[in-house]
Amino acid sequence: MSALVDLFINTYAAEKGISSNTITAYHSDLMQMAEYFGVPWEELTTEDIDAYVATLKDDGFEPSTISRKLSALSDFCKFLQSEGKIANNPLSNIERIKRKKALPKFLTRKEIDQLISAAASQNNPTNQRLAVMLKLMYACGLRVSELVSLPISCFNEHSKQILIKGKGSKERIVPIAEDALTAILNWLNLRELMLKGHKSNFLFPSSTSESGHITRFGFYNEIKKLAVIAGISPQRVTPHVLRHSFATHLLDKKADLRAVQAMLGHEDISTTQIYTHVLADNIINEVLNNHPLNKMVK
Repeated sequence: MSALVDLFINTYAAEKGISSNTITAYHSDLMQMAEYFGVPWEELTTEDIDAYVATLKDDGFEPSTISRKLSALSDFCKFLQSEGKIANNPLSNIERIKRKKALPKFLTRKEIDQLISAAASQNNPTNQRLAVMLKLMYACGLRVSELVSLPISCFNEHSKQILIKGKGSKERIVPIAEDALTAILNWLNLRELMLKGHKSNFLFPSSTSESGHITRFGFYNEIKKLAVIAGISPQRVTPHVLRHSFATHLLDKKADLRAVQAMLGHEDISTTQIYTHVLADNIINEVLNNHPLNKMVK
């Protein structure tokens, strides 16, 4: 069973150009399912999958996780059909789990400033690097995987733009705010001191990681520590929250929705539109909390 999964993963990765994170998740999901079903893939039935979904629900898995697992199985079954391994797709009549569309969380502009200031105030190379990464992430709305793996050649000082390689190796160009660009240029001098004569193609290199650059997990841990120093609850500070803050603050300043979509690298405008719901909720709360009629004694 694992041989078919490996064949699918290799084929899917080559044809779709999807990220290594998605590949890892798909492989893990499919191997877990293979163990659960305990029968050859060719014998898998709709009833088997219904039972599996019921088990996941009983075990308390989030709808988003169940949906991802079903997506992995659906793509795998389509592959098996194309290879002539199965005649019918057992997922064709399975009702997909609807994901809860949670509104994105974000920090205020003041809190973003607090984070960056807290990092910059720590006079050591690690925190100086962190301050630059925070500025760049907030200035350009980068995904954490995009941020940590940026090559040193990614930005153009004269055009004030940055070239980002996003999901599926798709490239996009995003303008850099003046303050973030200055931070990058200043960082380059400190970067050379940190490298101590070693060479690296990454903007944020690391001598301790196999990838050669600071890892997503490393960045995640650093901003959690920084949140404590900045007086912000660490639970509210994640890389994705910083990306959400970028989009929310831009739209709050009346930025064009499609421009924000392009900068975030969203394929579907509906993904970007969720930020307008955040702003709408803020307006509602402002009215409910501050309108004079709400303060009148009944």
